Amino acid sequence: MAHTTAGPVTGMVGPDGALTAEGERAAGVTTQTLRRLYELLVLCRRLDQEGLHLQRQGELGLWGPIAGHEAVQVGAALAMAPTDWIVPYYRDYGMAVTRGIDPAVAMTWFRGLTHGAWKPRDQRFGPLIISVGSQMPHAAGLALGCKLDKEATAVLVSSGEGATSTGDWHETMNYAGVFQLPLVILCENNQWAISVPMRKQVAGRIADRAAGYGFPGVRIDGTDVLTVYAMVRAAAERARAGDGPMLIESMSYRFLAHTTSDDPTRYRTEEEAEEWKRCDPVLRAEQRLKARNAFDEAYAQATRDAAEGAALRMRSDLLAAQADHPGAIFDHVFKNPPAAHLRERDVFLADIEPGGE
Repeated sequence: MAHTTAGPVTGMVGPDGALTAEGERAAGVTTQTLRRLYELLVLCRRLDQEGLHLQRQGELGLWGPIAGHEAVQVGAALAMAPTDWIVPYYRDYGMAVTRGIDPAVAMTWFRGLTHGAWKPRDQRFGPLIISVGSQMPHAAGLALGCKLDKEATAVLVSSGEGATSTGDWHETMNYAGVFQLPLVILCENNQWAISVPMRKQVAGRIADRAAGYGFPGVRIDGTDVLTVYAMVRAAAERARAGDGPMLIESMSYRFLAHTTSDDPTRYRTEEEAEEWKRCDPVLRAEQRLKARNAFDEAYAQATRDAAEGAALRMRSDLLAAQADHPGAIFDHVFKNPPAAHLRERDVFLADIEPGGE
């Protein structure tokens, strides 16, 4: 029987989308974990700044800033168990770093050095996907495989709110509901699909769409890392227990441009961005730690220093990285490559290396 009621998971947040006091007690997130979340926020903020600098210096072909998204990416990725799968979208660099992928390795994709910077099986973390919404069916298939194999495994798939207007997103929602997949569907709603405001593409709340597909949905405060962590963890536990999928709409804001090819001043106001910056994810996490008497300037400085060191290492390692051999694109397609695939590879290599060098 499909589970369509909200239940205790969605009841953990109040009307503002943040954890209630009762929800925070029920979540039982330790101060140690909250500190880890804060440290990752600061790290991702600094790596994001370095990505922007590198692109402006001509070292990256493109960069998609994550400022404003740090809480949802860090909180969601850390909430998933190491045995769970994460299927990200193109802006989820912070998820990759949180999942344990080397920041420089993850950045090679934006430098044009590789078609696939990491092997998904190693961290159970899929590739960043540019084609809007196309990662959704991939995640549904992965979740179905886990269910058929009777694994206690949850799959998290993320997208922006723009992807919710694609057929792939709705087909995945329907499939997840019908087959009760162990899928956590995370919408990183940052208000803008490039230059299209949410009001011009979404009628009503995205979270409310879940009911039409037979499972619960909830809208949460995506600038509060504790709320994101607690809610995604609870949804993943629910999925592993066989209670089916859940939709989480995380409300935040993209502080900077859609990508470094974009000029946000052409379609939104500085006043709007400044209003959202009052809910800066890093500052929100500081407030959470201060409420637990677990934050002081010495700790903050040590965290910033560690992030600075990581950013400098990332820059150095990235600039020293070499491009994949073009033939590497053939290496990870099949476990047992068919003859036609091998012939195509050989023809390709002969074309680019006539002398066999």
